Amino acid sequence: MIWRSRQRTLDLSRRAAIVGILNVTPDSFSDGGRHDTADLALTHARRMVAEGARIIDIGGESTRPGALPVTADEEIRRTLPVIRALRHEWDGWISIDTSKAAVAEAAIQAGADVVNDVSGLRADPGMPALCADAGVAVVVMHMQGSPQTMQQAPQYDDVVAELRAFFAERLESLIRAGLAAESICVDPGIGFGKQPGHNLALLRSLDILAPVNQPLMIGLSRKSLIGAILGDTNLALRDWPTVALTAAARRKGVMLHRVHAVKPCLDAVRMIEAIDG
Repeated sequence: MIWRSRQRTLDLSRRAAIVGILNVTPDSFSDGGRHDTADLALTHARRMVAEGARIIDIGGESTRPGALPVTADEEIRRTLPVIRALRHEWDGWISIDTSKAAVAEAAIQAGADVVNDVSGLRADPGMPALCADAGVAVVVMHMQGSPQTMQQAPQYDDVVAELRAFFAERLESLIRAGLAAESICVDPGIGFGKQPGHNLALLRSLDILAPVNQPLMIGLSRKSLIGAILGDTNLALRDWPTVALTAAARRKGVMLHRVHAVKPCLDAVRMIEAIDG
């Protein structure tokens, strides 16, 4: 299994990769405001790289439940200085977390390798063609509704079957739009228009969600699912449950793990890989 972006290839055949979350926003659910200047963000990016992150995913708009949208210009203002500075000193993979083609285009020109789109490349009609022309990798996430509405009583007849069908349709549609199959990764969008029961059903089925040969990315870090199960709303106590979920997801074959705390999650993944051989 490989994931390809322009002239870069990430081999995911045997060893999983950690994606470090870098929110340059004032209102993200876990770390909003902590890295909202270029200097603070770059310092945190360096820390995550030193701890073993293969990809840094940079976002300039919160997608927490109920979050209000920001303009493309504001997203660009927040993210581009960080992308440029990180690209200048690091040759690893850089991802832009956006659903806006204008933001993605600016980020790609500044050196981004991946477009991570919570809408599954559906919110902006220009996004598929932009990514195809640039040859970048993409993350196709599933979300029922929008960040403003997604947790208002989401419903599914069969959440696993519906996500499998969604990913199959998106893969076919994006290949028709000119994207290479090897550039496409899928993400079930844990917590994005899903109740705890839906999330748990998806976690039990991670090994069958993605189309054959397509890598799957999972974002479990500090999610409300943890608080719902453990009965605790303290975000500061969610990192170790995240490590446990990361290890379980790796055992299910997930090769891309998007997290806040890089080192403990990477350690957990490597231990699972050592056990499984």
